[in-house]
This record gives sequence, C-alpha cells and structure tokens, in this order.
Amino acid sequence: MKKYLFRITLFFLFCLPIQTFAGAILVPMDETQKNHLKAYGIAYWVLDNDVVMEWLLNYRGGSFLFPQNAMIEAELKIKGVSFSILPDAKVKQIKSEIANPEVNMEVVQLETAPKIAVYTPSGKQPWDDAVTLVLTYAEIPYEEIYDSLVVKGGLPEFDWLHLHHEDFTGQYGKFYKNYHNQSWYQQQVKDNEATAKMLGFSKVSQLKLNVALKIKEFMAGGGFLFTMCSGTDSFDIALSAQETDICEHMYDHDPAEPNFQNKIDYSQTLAFTDYTVSTDPMEYEYSNIDGTKNHKVPENQDKFYLFDFSAKWDIVPTMLCQNHTQEINGFMGQTTDFNKDYIKSEVLVLAENKALGTARYLHGEYGEGTWTFYGGHDPEDYRHYVNDPPTDLNLHPNSPGYRLILNNILFPAAKKKKRKT
Repeated sequence: MKKYLFRITLFFLFCLPIQTFAGAILVPMDETQKNHLKAYGIAYWVLDNDVVMEWLLNYRGGSFLFPQNAMIEAELKIKGVSFSILPDAKVKQIKSEIANPEVNMEVVQLETAPKIAVYTPSGKQPWDDAVTLVLTYAEIPYEEIYDSLVVKGGLPEFDWLHLHHEDFTGQYGKFYKNYHNQSWYQQQVKDNEATAKMLGFSKVSQLKLNVALKIKEFMAGGGFLFTMCSGTDSFDIALSAQETDICEHMYDHDPAEPNFQNKIDYSQTLAFTDYTVSTDPMEYEYSNIDGTKNHKVPENQDKFYLFDFSAKWDIVPTMLCQNHTQEINGFMGQTTDFNKDYIKSEVLVLAENKALGTARYLHGEYGEGTWTFYGGHDPEDYRHYVNDPPTDLNLHPNSPGYRLILNNILFPAAKKKKRKT
C-alpha cells in the first residue's frame, strides 16, 4: 500500500508548478555520509516506486541524485541518511563539472529496480550470509529460492541472483573432517539427498551441477549473478567437472574417479582455469584457486585495494567499485581471494591484495548477462566461524566492504538490455 500511495503522491507533486521545486536531492556517498548502507536502500525504494534517479559516479564517493520530493526527504530523515537540497543552478553546475572530459566522473541514469533472488536453503543455517544481512539492513526486498525452483526453470522471472554460502560440487562445503558428527551437517546431507531424489537425480552432485547449468543459462539470457566465498570457486569447479566424479564415498557413496583431473574441462568455467582440484575429504579446500593459506599477515595489515577505472569509458567496473575509500580491510572466508595464476585472461580484476598478489573482486560477462565474484565471508568479521552470531550492521553503517555488495544491487538498474526468456 505504501508503494502505491507514494506513486499517487508523486503524481500530484509533479503536477504542481515547476517553481515549487528547489531542484534535486543530493545524497553524498563520501566520508560525510552518516549511513552509506541505508542510502542504497533508499535508492532501491525510489526505483521500486518507478522514479528515475541518477548515480553520480566518482562524485563524492558515488553520490545519488533524486528528484526533489517530500516523501523521499521524509524517508531519508527516518533512515538517518545524510542529504541536501540543491537548487537547479547547483545541479547544473555539478553536472557540468562531471561532463568535463578531463574529470574521471560520469552520470548514470537508473531506471528500474531489479527483482532479486537469493539461492539459499530453507531453515536456519549454522552460518549467516553477508548479502542477506545487508539486504535486510538496507531494507531491500528479496525472494529466497532453492533447487526445486531452479531445476524447474523459474530463474528467468528474476533479474539478479545471489548464491548463499553454497557448495556446487556436492561435497557439503568440505566440512566433513570437523563437522560430520554434528546434527546440522547430518541433516544437511539428509535434506539434500531427499531433494535430489525428488527431482530425479541419483546424486547430490548431479543435482548441484544441474542447478549450476541453469544459473549459467540465466546469465546467458541476461541475468546478473553475484556470489561470495565458496559460491565462487565451487561453482566453476562444478561446471568444469561435468564429465567426471570428483566426490569421495562419504559424499556420494562411491569413490571419485581415479583420473578425474584429466577430465576437468576449463572451457566450461566463468572465471578460472588450469587449477588442480582437491578431493581429500580431510582438506578444507576445493582447489588451489583459493588464496586463504597465504594470508599470513597480521589482521591489521590485511588490506585489499580497488582499481580506479575510467568512469566515462569503463562504466560497469566504475559502478561496481564506487566507494568512499579504495583501501578496504580484508576478511577471511572458506574462499578468501583468488590466485591470479588461475584467473582467465578475459576476466576483469576489480580489486587486489597487493601484499599477497591475489585478486579479491572479479567481474565478467556471459552471454547477455554478467557475473561478479567477491572473495571472503563477512566484510566486518575478519574470521567468521560456523555458529558465530551474525554481524550487527547497526555497528557498521559505513562499511566499505559491504558497499561493494550493494553496488552490485544497483548495477542492473542501469542496464538497458532486454532480457531473454
């Protein structure tokens, strides 16, 4: 109801004489912003109510520009988001500054709020997920989906898909060594095997491969994929292992194929190539893609850095890297970052750990769509363990690491391509 009242109010407000408007609402996204994360939620809310807005790339940290409206102002005040009202003359001055070819800035018009899905199992999990945490905090709506909907072809009704902490290889996150006697692990195995059988698959690994292939089709048709931690490398490894069995008997009740490595097909992957798969159930690792073992620096020295792209020529990576700082505190995960030796040459590296020589944030295109891989588990919890409490984002409203997630939420709103279904 609130959404429709908002639209009705906008209609009457914009029917008033033009002189009643001061110009626009500027939401700065530099260090002066009180709540960066809630600002993204406001942006999504405005788009979801069919109001066009503008993203001022590299202007004061990637500021948002909204048409002036009393309801938008009220929402900004309620959410504690910093803003200012600009007269028309000031708006023109800012856009003139941005238009200067010598300045690395650009104006991007955002038009439509993407429909968001999060691929996640139902019920409480023994770990939280950074994306659902920040979507909830920013008050951005999303729908939870899982294997049944994906296998039955339901993905095209969404625009943007996040893969919750997931293992697409069928090895249950490689938690066997430490957690196979835990009730939550045993229940996870039971639930996944039951779902696989119900959907017509003899093994969980076959079900997860089918899901991965459906997600790949989703991207080919124009969908946007975003994933973190083990949802990155396990997704690619599953795609590359289509013609072999990499799961040992404790995962699928029979041994892995002895020569599986020779049947790994790197042409099927999105981001990685030439890696070696690990099938050792006692090793908490999928392959040598992950750089976690190399993180031997003190926590306060673990940093990664965003690359600076041309806003006028490289608009997509510029959108994905909008922030109030280019230096971001590192954070660990099952897959923390990516060894550059195994990244395909066509993949765009958006951020790197200079000290370790690893990539942290990757982006690429597939068909009519795109994908983004972001290493690590929780940007505000350096080492997040199973059964740790979720991060309270009320304590981190200006998190630059979480801002990268929300950049990916707004990115599809600027795309003009017609989705293929």
